[in-house]
Amino acid sequence: MKDDVLHPPADIRQVMIGLGLAMLLSALDQTIVVTAMPTIGADLGEPQNLPWIVTAYLVAATVVTPLYGKFADVYGRRIMILVGVAIFILGSVACALAPSITALAVARLAQGLGGGGLISLAQTIVADLVSPRERGRYQTYFAAVFITSSIAGPALGGFFAQYLHWSLIFWINLPLGLAALFMTNSRLKRLPERRHPHSVDYLGAAILVTASGAMVLALGWGGSRYPWASAPIMGLFALSALFWAVFAWRTRVAEEPLIPTRILNLSIVRDAIASSSFGLGSFVALSVVMPIYFEVVAGLSAHNSGLALIPLMAGTVVGATISGRLMAVVRRYKAIPLLGLGAGAAAAGVAAWKADTASFLMLNTLLTVVTFGVGTMLPVATVSVQNAVDSRDLGTATATTQFFRQLGAAVIVALFGALALGGGRAEYIAATKLSAEELARLAASFKLVFAALAVCMGFSFAFMARMEERPLRGERRH
Repeated sequence: MKDDVLHPPADIRQVMIGLGLAMLLSALDQTIVVTAMPTIGADLGEPQNLPWIVTAYLVAATVVTPLYGKFADVYGRRIMILVGVAIFILGSVACALAPSITALAVARLAQGLGGGGLISLAQTIVADLVSPRERGRYQTYFAAVFITSSIAGPALGGFFAQYLHWSLIFWINLPLGLAALFMTNSRLKRLPERRHPHSVDYLGAAILVTASGAMVLALGWGGSRYPWASAPIMGLFALSALFWAVFAWRTRVAEEPLIPTRILNLSIVRDAIASSSFGLGSFVALSVVMPIYFEVVAGLSAHNSGLALIPLMAGTVVGATISGRLMAVVRRYKAIPLLGLGAGAAAAGVAAWKADTASFLMLNTLLTVVTFGVGTMLPVATVSVQNAVDSRDLGTATATTQFFRQLGAAVIVALFGALALGGGRAEYIAATKLSAEELARLAASFKLVFAALAVCMGFSFAFMARMEERPLRGERRH
């Protein structure tokens, strides 16, 4: 396997700015819409169909991720990231001009088809430019992008919807997207393009799209649009299981499957994907359910709830920054996420034990320890996968990791949501005032959420502990 070619740090930094903008498009659009949804429903009507705005993007973005990875290996990274950004911009314009909820949902589907590959493509391009030993420190820039989107997205969406117009949450993608197009194209054109001859298994791709799409739809609609035990949800799960089985068969018999068996057969890849799926899923699910705890149980305003989330978000960036930078100088780099994940699992266990008696400050501190632990794991898992595969499979392996992370996050979000709001507790969110008994029921449900969080963090720790620790390619550079 050929080692990475050295590139001037100034060139890499300029490329990183363009990649960061491209990633921000995808990450921001998953958070900015949520706070504007009530206003959109009031303006366009059909409020019962509002969940389609979120579900359409999520389904499209998830199912196309592995396709972008394969196409990037075949046609080149620069071409595919330009295609993704261009599709995303066109989808954003369609969203801003949508005259109805149905039209907006279709436009969001188009957005997802463009945005689904931006994150994994950016990570793949960085993997082309720097050695695995140095790669961890650049992953921290991507963590900062996610934190920016997590904090700024809901605030911007609410501000635009309340004081200006909801369509601005989509128009803002136009200048950001054009800047990303210009910067990535102009900088990447100067760098060597890596392409590898592959054939694309389009039948396998169609099977995977069906399997993952049905699964994401079931997880998104279960407990909200339909009861979990209803025929539509059970039917979607059955359809998903059937097509996952068919995809496994197709992977074994295809001459060159969409996700090559030489990637899936690597235990380091499987363990890294499992660890990061449990860890990142825990973080995403926590960011979804904790505003409910802050506003309903703790009685915070929506604004203060957003402020209370900042330490949790910052914990991930700090953890990723420390872990990514230490990878370049520490030989036993796995020790960093193991310490972080172990501390996070213990903190989640204490939160579950003391949830009904802990002060707000103590609980938020414990959860920040959890997110810090997740942060220490993310760059190590990503770089370990990229370090283990051949250069011809770099895009496919990176996209496969991101794909399963997104599926894992969808599953854990559904689990935490069911634990927090099952049994009719979802009605508490819209209630103007809850009785003491109702508040106690909701608070008790979060003990289950924190217990599930401890279990997920424990699984993330276990898979990281089992993951092979290979020497990172590339000498230490200054």
